[in-house]
Amino acid sequence: MPLWGLVFSVLVGAYIVGGIPFGLMIGKRFFNVDIREHGSRNIGATNAYRVLGKKAGAAVFILDIGKGLLPVLVARHLFPALDLWIVLTGGAAIMGHTFSPFLGFRGGKGVATSLGAAFGFSWQGAGISLITWCTIVKVTGFVSVASIFVTPLCALLTWYFNKCDLSYGVFGIVITSFVIYKHRSNIQRLLKGKELKFYEKEKDE
Repeated sequence: MPLWGLVFSVLVGAYIVGGIPFGLMIGKRFFNVDIREHGSRNIGATNAYRVLGKKAGAAVFILDIGKGLLPVLVARHLFPALDLWIVLTGGAAIMGHTFSPFLGFRGGKGVATSLGAAFGFSWQGAGISLITWCTIVKVTGFVSVASIFVTPLCALLTWYFNKCDLSYGVFGIVITSFVIYKHRSNIQRLLKGKELKFYEKEKDE
């Protein structure tokens, strides 16, 4: 297979893997619950935690990280010297999560999957970012605050640990902007003092 065909296959595969809606699948399979009909209606780990419980939330978080990490590891193995394609593979997985082909091109906010991709880019940067994220959630109680703060931090660290490569720098700017945009409703609620803390449950309408 020519290089362009292999690259295309990896990107499509990353998008499909990223699009697997683990939150929805776990809710339906083990709880007979569609989490899109409860809480924030989001398929991500935070809503899974609130609707399905701690274990389910943790499982969704880990699986969503994994679907960002796995495609990047594959790309690093196949294209070890092609940073641009490695970066684009991570981006494809994130886009798959936020615009899932299995959910009518809707999905989550991409934080956990972005973290997974970051682990593939730089375990050091992603590890520092995860510790920082957990600390902010512990201190403030707000997942959104942690995500909005840590996403640019993770982008900066990933860029730094990859020798300030341009591909990682541009990727970091794009993903940071995208994640913050996806959190625009959270930002509005934070400014109004109406944002729920991690352990608080949203009331179904």
